[in-house]
Amino acid sequence: MGAMPPARPSSHRAMNYPLNLSFKIVAIAPQIYVSDAQGSPVCFVKQKLFKLKEDIIVFSDSSKSRQIDPQGGEIGSIGRRGFKSIWRASYDVFNPGDDSPDFSIHEENPWTKVLDSILGDIPILGFLSGYFLHPAYTAARPDGTPVMRVQKQPAFFEGKFTIEKLADLTPQEELNLVYSFLMLLLLERDRG
Repeated sequence: MGAMPPARPSSHRAMNYPLNLSFKIVAIAPQIYVSDAQGSPVCFVKQKLFKLKEDIIVFSDSSKSRQIDPQGGEIGSIGRRGFKSIWRASYDVFNPGDDSPDFSIHEENPWTKVLDSILGDIPILGFLSGYFLHPAYTAARPDGTPVMRVQKQPAFFEGKFTIEKLADLTPQEELNLVYSFLMLLLLERDRG
């Protein structure tokens, strides 16, 4: 289970959806740039080199001048449901202090992810698969109500994703889910 970086919900500003995420593929350490619908930076995520995939740092922007609330409390965690599978990814999202999941995240169409993963390893087809295959994940409440969705977007030289908000969320839940999607994408990037 990966713990999300600490942050205080009070420091959270309203986000203007959809959020746009871009992975720099040629970077030595994985990096994710997150901006809102107007192109304003929301955060910048950098994975530490030679560390676990779950070891990430979140900054306010790509200048890395301000780490997002390094002394704050835990905002939540995400854990894979069951074993890692090439077929379908499922995760549970927990708010601080909860033993039962507040949300579940499921891959919408596992065939898209399987094809993206297989074709991604073939030289010319791999280049094209990033443009035509778009895996998506939906976060839902325990009653099945969808609340947030992330989907891969067409791109040749970088990984691009958008996050859409589908239902009302508290600021704590919203922040928890955005960070959960960031962690999920880092964990799943080896599968496409």
